[in-house]
Amino acid sequence: MKKEKYDVVVVGAGPAGSITAKTAAERGLDVLLIERNAEIGVPVKCAEAVSKEIERFVEVDSGWVCAEVKGTISYAPDGTKVILSVEGAEEAGYVLERKLFDKFLAQEAARAGAEVLVKTQAYGVVQEEGYVKGVYARNAGGDFCIYANVVVGADGVESKVGRWGGIDTTLRLADVASCAQFLMCDIEFNRDYCELFFDYDTAPRGYAWVFPKGEHCANVGVGIGGDVSGEKHRAYDYLNAFVKDKFPNGKILAEMYGAVPLSGPVYETVANGLILVGDAARHVNPITGGGILEAMQGGEIAGDVIAKAVRENSFSKKRLQEYEKRWRKEFGKVLEVGLKTKNIVLNLSRQDLNKFFHSLAGGIRIKEFSERALLKEMIKKNPRMLFSLVRIMF
Repeated sequence: MKKEKYDVVVVGAGPAGSITAKTAAERGLDVLLIERNAEIGVPVKCAEAVSKEIERFVEVDSGWVCAEVKGTISYAPDGTKVILSVEGAEEAGYVLERKLFDKFLAQEAARAGAEVLVKTQAYGVVQEEGYVKGVYARNAGGDFCIYANVVVGADGVESKVGRWGGIDTTLRLADVASCAQFLMCDIEFNRDYCELFFDYDTAPRGYAWVFPKGEHCANVGVGIGGDVSGEKHRAYDYLNAFVKDKFPNGKILAEMYGAVPLSGPVYETVANGLILVGDAARHVNPITGGGILEAMQGGEIAGDVIAKAVRENSFSKKRLQEYEKRWRKEFGKVLEVGLKTKNIVLNLSRQDLNKFFHSLAGGIRIKEFSERALLKEMIKKNPRMLFSLVRIMF
């Protein structure tokens, strides 16, 4: 079997994997980034919305931005509307073209010096003396072994890399959202805001969304709890019903399906010679289902920690736990509060969910369009319901 050697191999070229590869390469490491699909960014499994916080990590390029939005409008089951926007800002966020955005990030990794291989599937990890030492992979050229000091699992919600490396990445159905989305045209929608619809009949233990993708198209989707999904009650079935009601004459240009981890940070994300990032690390806010920013921030931290480990020639779990400590400090509490908020809000009765929205009704203007700011506002408006979150948040 052919053998290759790198300082680090990253499995998965989504935002988390590409940012990890880019950061490590910028610090002088010999990096290989592999992607199982033939084209990076395809298929899209994302609603594609992100706040302007993304500007912390990249310079925004109009080539991969479909729409700029002023904020979000959320609807209660009884139609009560909550408009969320940012003080003093015309735009609060973007709706991306992920298939272009993901390619851009992989290109940035390549420009930094990382080698990129597509249509390359990892099928196991190399283990020696209790350490992960690389991955077994295959592509059109056949099977080969990639040795590396550190393996990064950026392989999404299923995270086989984590499981192979000894981390139990299993999730309960209740901790997974099952999602379906159509890219639609010839529909009437709000071009200035991302719209969210909360109603058990529309999306049990989840919500439906309409996100603008320019003047004439929108992402229309539904996410439901994995534990309520079943025959004739799949996300696809709820989406069809939602579309039939809202956009009966709309045209479907594309269909997308996927799963989102909503468990919060439920396990350690490092082992000897192994780091997990992005969805594989459960770096997704459970209340919103968004994880692009956490993926990018976690990737930067991971790449930096790996570079230090290579310089020190130390790849133990203890050494790599710097990554764990840093991401938990940076955004771990937001994920924990998001989980607790999700467990409160998504388990409310229809009547109590309407009351929750009534407490927020009208316009809410926050200083920054971030998950942290949103959660603080929810706590402020619902002190009794969310009292248990205050100690964590503050």
